[in-house]
Amino acid sequence: MSIKSFTLGAAAGAAAVWFLDPHSGARRRSVAADKAGKYAREAQEEAARRADYAAGVAKGVVKEATSGNGDGDAGERLNDPALARKVESEIFRAADAPKGDVVVNAEDGVIYLRGQVEDPALGERLAEEAGKVDGVRTVESLLHAPGEPAPAKE
Repeated sequence: MSIKSFTLGAAAGAAAVWFLDPHSGARRRSVAADKAGKYAREAQEEAARRADYAAGVAKGVVKEATSGNGDGDAGERLNDPALARKVESEIFRAADAPKGDVVVNAEDGVIYLRGQVEDPALGERLAEEAGKVDGVRTVESLLHAPGEPAPAKE
């Protein structure tokens, strides 16, 4: 008989005596069953947590792959009124900007500039600056000089 099989037999015998003891064996078996159930539940919860994490990572990879970059442009996160306010804050920074004469509206990422400007070059500059703002798809300039009829939206 080898030492390995002797040790294994002795351990099995000791476990049998421990669990089959007439005085405390029932309590010991109950505690062992409770602990085994606890470890099984913890393993199940850990597996579910890891699966949720993996699903979130996969969802993020899909989102990043379909949107170009995972961060997204600020314009993609802005609704139309917020985009219009952002364009206003960008194009009206200059001291000579006609803040009270030009109205900025946004519809589906398209910026509409309406109002009167003294200099046509100023109107072109405002339209160019508006086009550089993140989230703006196109700019429709409906600006006109005083005395000229206002252009109509197409």
